[in-house]
Amino acid sequence: MLNKNKIMKEETTMEKIVSLAKRRGFVYQGSEIYGGLAGTWDYGPLGVALKNNIKNLWWKKFVGEREDMYGLDSAILMNKEVWEKSGHLKNFTDPVALCGKCKKSFRTNTLKDNKCLQCGEQLKSESQFNLMFETHFGAVKDKSSAAYLRPENAQGMFTNFKNIIDSFHPKLPFGIAQVGKSFRNEINARDFLFRAREFEIMEFEYFVKESEWKKYFDYWKGQMNEWLKEIGIDKKNIKEVEVSEKERAHYSKRTVDFEYNFPFGTKELYGLAYRTDYDLKNHNLDYLDDETGEKFIPHVIEPTFGLDRTVFAVLSESYTEDELGGEKRTYLKLPSNLAPVKVAVFPLLKNKPELVSKAREVFEMIKKEISQIIFDDNGNIGKRYRRQDEIGTPHCITIDFDTIEDDTVTLRDRDSGEQKRIKIKDIVSSVSI
Repeated sequence: MLNKNKIMKEETTMEKIVSLAKRRGFVYQGSEIYGGLAGTWDYGPLGVALKNNIKNLWWKKFVGEREDMYGLDSAILMNKEVWEKSGHLKNFTDPVALCGKCKKSFRTNTLKDNKCLQCGEQLKSESQFNLMFETHFGAVKDKSSAAYLRPENAQGMFTNFKNIIDSFHPKLPFGIAQVGKSFRNEINARDFLFRAREFEIMEFEYFVKESEWKKYFDYWKGQMNEWLKEIGIDKKNIKEVEVSEKERAHYSKRTVDFEYNFPFGTKELYGLAYRTDYDLKNHNLDYLDDETGEKFIPHVIEPTFGLDRTVFAVLSESYTEDELGGEKRTYLKLPSNLAPVKVAVFPLLKNKPELVSKAREVFEMIKKEISQIIFDDNGNIGKRYRRQDEIGTPHCITIDFDTIEDDTVTLRDRDSGEQKRIKIKDIVSSVSI
């Protein structure tokens, strides 16, 4: 009975997060007007803003503020030989079995027994299913024209390894970073943004001497934990899991997964892999130390941050229900640096031209300093507060009749609901993000 109640609670929470995400313009189902397309999601205005805030913060921390990291934006389509040399054509597979009765396919490594989750029928024999999306170049569709949508960002960084060296002459250790789309033909896309067929990854390949890989593996593990703290993820909701040899990717000698307590269960959020020299060796790439004249193949540490899963985790972490002023409310307790809207400006009454005009004046003043700002005069003031709470806006500013007289406004805090009067000239410093 306890387990059942737990499951029901998790489903309800999941349902609430997905509902809020759609209702408030964070995330929509892809191709929804035609019944949707499984494993695809469209980001609405607030979702784009939240996603970009996460992305920009990540880039600032791991690229912009470092001297040993080089940014890159590589092509999604790559020469077929890249995937042959990387081992993806042969090894990037999941075990799959088909139900003979309802014709549903399942990843067998996620099943406790070999029975269909839909109808309970015994599944047919297992086979290996390659997760890459195949496409073709040109007018002729045959083996010679075959190409693939990239299933990971890493290969674009490996194939540009020599270009970065020739252009910038970096000293080891150094990294190549990229934020970009990847595509996987998942057998069972599920759980909202967690397992999609089109998704975005923030990651970098960090090149080190073989003798130093353990030191840098531990270093980046620490940096990943620091990042989780910066985006407001409670450490108690994170579990570090040492991935077994059987479960590791074909290129990895050691992998640690950072699992998050999602509403549907504890699953992988990020991964940290020691890729050895596997990729550079297969691509026949090496490094020349200008000081010693030594030529060798560096080893690689790879921290991978799923951007869409980060959005999901941040929404889950910040989703809060409480009581304020004797009423139940739902709000997103987002860190202010991630909130898609930092400040909302209201006229107390929309039918009073002098209040609307003053509110517009204050809005334009703040917008010069804080771009992520919204003007809201739809509905009564209580409804506006609740709407801004629900999208995670940290501060609301109300212009009333006293504002006309003394140039003060009401500043309201999202989390506490507390309100105070401040001077218009002090607004920006009071809500500094």
